[in-house]
Amino acid sequence: QVQLVESGGGLVQPGGSLRLSCAASGRTFGTYTMAWFRQAPGKEREFVAAIHWGADSTNYADSVKGRFTISRDNLKNTVYLQMNSLKPEDTAVYYCAADVRGWTTKKDEYDYWGQGTQVTVSS
Repeated sequence: QVQLVESGGGLVQPGGSLRLSCAASGRTFGTYTMAWFRQAPGKEREFVAAIHWGADSTNYADSVKGRFTISRDNLKNTVYLQMNSLKPEDTAVYYCAADVRGWTTKKDEYDYWGQGTQVTVSS
């Protein structure tokens, strides 16, 4: 069983930055693909970014490329999402997820989820 706990959300002005963290339990964290998804009110949960277990591959949604950076520290069992140049359309609940078997952007293939952290971009 894997438990994921997100932190770092909050209210930020357009153009600002936030760094989200996701702390994971489990001794095999270093073998999982980790990802961030987000869900805005009235919308489907969507893929944001993913990082391979070896941190040698990353993948980003087109909407966040060049602004967001995903990273991981396998010694600390933590994955991060650095968000820069935030826009009002980035407002959503952000979820951390773990895929124990593969490398995918499809939310239905992720095995474990955190409870989410709210990010609000507004002036």
